[in-house]
Amino acid sequence: MLLLADEQESMIDKYLEKGEMFVMFNAVNEAVCSAVVTDEGCDICELKNLAVTPQYQRRGYGKRMINYLCNHYADKFRYMAVGTGDSVKTVSFYESCGFSYSHSIPDFFTHSYDHLIIEEGKIFNSL
Repeated sequence: MLLLADEQESMIDKYLEKGEMFVMFNAVNEAVCSAVVTDEGCDICELKNLAVTPQYQRRGYGKRMINYLCNHYADKFRYMAVGTGDSVKTVSFYESCGFSYSHSIPDFFTHSYDHLIIEEGKIFNSL
């Protein structure tokens, strides 16, 4: 399921080892949503991966997971960050969950991934 949100396994391996993984199940015990959160130091945790299986997308599972994570980490961290591409769909989802824009890391995808990342027709990696 993590590959739905981050399609390069080597990147997932980097943060999965140092993070905590959460899985949400529906009433019939199917995994519908997963997330990985890491401790970034300085009172900040980062949502590194949030994935909802395609047949359950747009049903509120992602927002419910984020709400759960924010409550879960409220006493441990002052801030939760999320790193993502700048597609309108993705950014608007996180803004609707209460996140606000902080900054961009120039050429992040170019330096971090070994293949093109294309989302909503926009190329995020030009190897």
